[in-house]
Formats: sequence, structure tokens, C-alpha cells
Amino acid sequence: MTAPYACQPQDSRGRLWPERMSTFRSPWQRDRDRIIHSSAFRRLKHKTQVFVELEGEEYRGDYFRTRLTHTIEVAQVARTIAGALDLNTELAETVALAHDLGHPPFGHTGEDALAALMAPYGGFDHNAQALRIVTRLERHYADFDGLNLTWESLEGIAKHNGPVTGPLPYALAEVNAQWDLELHTNASAEAQVAAVADDVAYNHHDLHDGLRAGLFTEEELRELPVIGPAFSRVDELHPGLDPMRRRHEALRRVFGVMVEDVIAVARNRLTSLQPTSAQQIRDMEGPIIRFSKPLYQNIKAIKSFLFTRMYRAPSVVEERASATAMLNDLFPLFLADPAQMPDHWGLEAAAMSSETERARMVLDYVAGMTDRFAMSEWRRLCG
Repeated sequence: MTAPYACQPQDSRGRLWPERMSTFRSPWQRDRDRIIHSSAFRRLKHKTQVFVELEGEEYRGDYFRTRLTHTIEVAQVARTIAGALDLNTELAETVALAHDLGHPPFGHTGEDALAALMAPYGGFDHNAQALRIVTRLERHYADFDGLNLTWESLEGIAKHNGPVTGPLPYALAEVNAQWDLELHTNASAEAQVAAVADDVAYNHHDLHDGLRAGLFTEEELRELPVIGPAFSRVDELHPGLDPMRRRHEALRRVFGVMVEDVIAVARNRLTSLQPTSAQQIRDMEGPIIRFSKPLYQNIKAIKSFLFTRMYRAPSVVEERASATAMLNDLFPLFLADPAQMPDHWGLEAAAMSSETERARMVLDYVAGMTDRFAMSEWRRLCG
């Protein structure tokens, strides 16, 4: 049972290439399953979340989040929030699973490097690249390129962070020209849930990973809002608790605070505004799914701490510099000599009629790499 403002399967705008309805899966269950079985989804296993998996680093790989484990956590949070609000959990999960498909190797470091390299050719944006993947680059089906996802899933990937204004990234402009995603409006409530779930997941797990990496201590975190009271409550309930259990107990309470706040705020707004359709959610001013203002300010303080102590920690900055240097070598090399790419990539890139089109194909190849494959190719080609 879903609320009237939830997206309803029978009201879906369908797929660009019409298909017969499944006898046992809803449209968004099919979308979800196609994403999970895609090549791009599998490659998230070896793509960076924060820590680059450089060879020779003892603590890499086994304990820290990757882009795949982050995505799974986002999907779990999205299902929880969507279910509590009587939204369509299948659509929320679908958008959550797809939201990072367009990330290149080396996380946001890779995105920054490729955005600079692609500046003469239309730029790079990982959300737009995710759309390019699901509409063009996945080539497994006999009748179409991409995954042929429903309009609602494509809309969610494009707009889960809000309406898209200003000049469009070329990858998004191409998809939108083929099928109008109504970029000036909000996304569905389900896609908004996926966006907030992303914030909840990475704020929670980056605290875990930063502690494990030794970039800061529990005592430093106790100075922060939300986190400090969580540690105090655990110490009150479980004095003398084993340090690892204490850490986990405190941070799961932080996680709970964020999820419960989002649900409470959304319920209050939905009760007050009484939307009667999914389209009314899209047409509202601002998102319906968000943190309360007090918690949002507290989360800003936590993000500021993480930015300084984790994302710009000297060891992480050193990794960022190495990753940037590798992409700065690989991209121009492939652009100048497409034959260095695998046969089908190289032949297609060489046949492109303009440097811009060739650069975009090189980008598709490089952005699809895992961290370790990019490092392997760099060693092979650059020594």
C-alpha cells in the first residue's frame, strides 16, 4: 500500500523503447534488476569512495567503503525512509542503486581531473555520465542500447539532487533531447529520498572509515554536535564498553538521528501540504524530503570537520595527486592514439568525425575504468 503522492507503477510513463509488461515484476523492479546486472554496477566494487586503493598500502581494500558498498548502504537507507513514508520503495531503491554509476576511477578526485581534461569538449559530470551509461553505453540487449529504464528512473538519476538549471552537461542534454525529463521541476519523492539517503550514508560511513584510518579520534568527534551526545549516551548505558563496540554503538545512534529526522520532517510536511499525486510533489517549491534546519546545521559542522580532517588530510591529498597524475597521462594518450584502447573502443574513436566526439568516447572508456585497471594501464603505457 502506497500513499497517493507515491509514484504508482500503473501510471509510469513507460520506456523509450516499448516492451511487454512483466507478469511478475513491476516496472521499477525490472529497472532495479537491470542496474544490478549491469557491467557498470559490478565495476563499482573497485572504485574509490574516499581512500584510493593504491598498491602497497596495508590497510586498503578490506575494511574501507568502496563505491559499491556505499551504493548498497544508500539503497538500504532509501528503502527504509521510503517505506516509512508510504512511498514506492522499488523506485527509491532503483534510483539509489543507479546514482553513482557514472563515477570514474578514484572517486571525486577522478571526477575533478576528468572535468578539467574535458573542459574543451563539454565537461564531465558523474550524474550525466550515469545517464549516458544507462541509455547508451551498456550494450547487452538485442533491441536497444542501454538498459531502457523507465522515465521515472531516468528522471530520478537526472534530478535527485534537485532541478537542473543553467547549461546542461552534454551527456544530460543528449538524453533530455531524446526524452524530456522536465529538468525544471523537482524529482519524485522517491528520488528525493535517494538523495537524502546518500547524505545519510556517507556522513555515517565516512566517520567510521576516518576513525579506522586514524585520521581523527573519538575524543575529537565528541566535540561535534550529534556525535558528542551519542558517545555520552553510550557511555551512560554501557560504561566500560569495548572501544570498537563503543564506536559502533555511538555512530549507529548518529545514523538513527539522521534517518528519524528526515522521516519526521517529511511526515509533517506531507500532512500539512496534503499532496494528492506524485506530480504535485514535482511541482512544489523545494524538496519535500530533507533534514530539519537544526539538524542540517549540525550536519554542516560534521561535513566541515570531515572535509578538513579526512578529505583534505595529507595522506589523502597525496593519493589525490597520484590519481590525478595518472588520469592526466592516460586521457591525452588515448586521445592522441586511440589504438592504445581495446579494439572496439579504438576503432570507434578513430572513426569519429571530430575531436570532440573522439574525446567523449575516450572519456567513456576512461571513466568506466576501475581504480586498479586505471593503475594497470598507466603502468603499461606510461612506465
